[in-house]
Order: sequence, then structure tokens, then C-alpha cells
Amino acid sequence: MQPNMKMLQQMQNRIQKMQQELEETTVEGTAGGGAVRVSVNGLRTVQSVKINPDAVDPSDIEMLEDMVLAAIQEAMKTAEDLAANKMSAITGGINIPGLM
Repeated sequence: MQPNMKMLQQMQNRIQKMQQELEETTVEGTAGGGAVRVSVNGLRTVQSVKINPDAVDPSDIEMLEDMVLAAIQEAMKTAEDLAANKMSAITGGINIPGLM
């Protein structure tokens, strides 16, 4: 039983380190050929939204809204994939509910 507890503590320490790395890692999603850029960290917290002034057409706000949404979705998916890959490396591919 002791070796298992030690192994679990090591895994917990690695997960905490991974979460810190994810918090410090920034990924980006873009839309409209780069007219809209959204940066999120690996924990899926939005860090910034950048919009090229050329993308702003007052007569077509819906297009801008769609580009912002698409960029956010892309950035979130990239961050989610990054976190899943890091977690898989720690757990050996075993899905442990509630970890991420």
C-alpha cells in the first residue's frame, strides 16, 4: 500500500507542476485571416483579444462577432488539446475523471 501512496503523491506533484506550466503557457486562436487574434493560457483563461481595425465594419458587426467567437473557440480547443496531451503524459494515457 505504501508504494502506491508514494506513487500517487508523485503523480499529484507532477499534476500541480503541469497546471503551473499550463497557466504560464499561451496559445492563440485566429479568425478572418488573422484579423482577430485571441490568446488564452493553457488553463483556458482568456488573456487578450486583438482586432485589426480593418476588420471593423460598422455595417457588418455580425461578421466581427463571428470572427471573435471563432478565434476564441480555436484558442480554447488548442488549450484543451495541450492540457490533455500533458495530462496523458503524466497518467500514461489513463483517463482519471476530475483531474482536468
